Amino acid sequence: MDRAVDAVEKALALYGAPVYVRKEIVHNKFVVETLTRRGAIFVSETEEVPEGARVVFSAHGVSPAVHAEAAARNLLTIDATCPLVTKVHKQAVRFAKGDYDILLIGHAGHEEVEGTQGEAPEHIQVVNGPEEIDAVQVRDPNKVVWISQTTLSVDETLKIVELLRQRFPNLIDPPSDDICYATQNRQGAVKTMAPECDAVIVVGSANSSNSVRLVEVALEAGAGTAYRVDRAEEVDPAWLEGVTTVGLTSGASVPEILVRDVVERLRSFGYTQVERVETVSEDIRFTLPKNLRADLKATGIQPDRPHKVREQKAGGAGTAAERSPGRRVRNAGARNRRVFDGGAQTERAEPASGRRRADTA
Repeated sequence: MDRAVDAVEKALALYGAPVYVRKEIVHNKFVVETLTRRGAIFVSETEEVPEGARVVFSAHGVSPAVHAEAAARNLLTIDATCPLVTKVHKQAVRFAKGDYDILLIGHAGHEEVEGTQGEAPEHIQVVNGPEEIDAVQVRDPNKVVWISQTTLSVDETLKIVELLRQRFPNLIDPPSDDICYATQNRQGAVKTMAPECDAVIVVGSANSSNSVRLVEVALEAGAGTAYRVDRAEEVDPAWLEGVTTVGLTSGASVPEILVRDVVERLRSFGYTQVERVETVSEDIRFTLPKNLRADLKATGIQPDRPHKVREQKAGGAGTAAERSPGRRVRNAGARNRRVFDGGAQTERAEPASGRRRADTA
């Protein structure tokens, strides 16, 4: 997500305003408002972009049809699709070439799902939830594979997969997990801290799938209650009546400054003890889109210099920031650092005994 925002900011600095962006670059209100003030123009479809203008595709990805539309209108495109989403697109294409029926677990209408489905519309069926499984129809029950949207609840996805497997015992697993590492790690951290929290606050926008899922995960993991806010001022003091321990986390596209603002607001309410929850330390960063990197280098700008405005998400490390008697805040997040050149590196999770995993290499 940071990579996509960085791409828009560097495009504005290099080419000047306006730079058009198809859809919200990431699902975060603060980020979109900030980029708009700097000269980005957000549009719903490429047809709204003047012919020959420059447009950035969002982190959620687009279908081949959108790429074709942009080419037909001579648009100068910068594809800021998250490499983890691109990985799912490539899986869909390879499975379609193998003539598999592909079950895409995700939310119909979400930009990421639309983009993935557009890679092989004749082979892909979207499964929104358990209630849709009985309606799934396939040509050959021995050639069925599942893939997923990258920002789903890990537990909910696994539950849907198990129900699908009851209908299709030979259901094939993708070669690697599709859920975004940042999404998985935040959910894991929330599961760790939620049982000890009277309330959990998730910083993230309403249209952010991974932020909404964090609220659900917190409640399922045992938090007394859970809320989602875009900004610190949305934290209602009434939520904290009788609350001793507050858990705090954020969606994958949330700038660290918004999390710090919530911490400060909680301090003002008497939560003076702040602890970081240790689950896993991330060390991943992706390089900018290839054509943008080339243009930056041509002008003498180092394309992969650490971003000067947006910080990487803090989290993972488990040191206590401050300790004193009274109310406390537990903060969970993720830290990103390693550079990969446009691709995605994920751990390969082997399927349980008897399960089939496709090899798309």
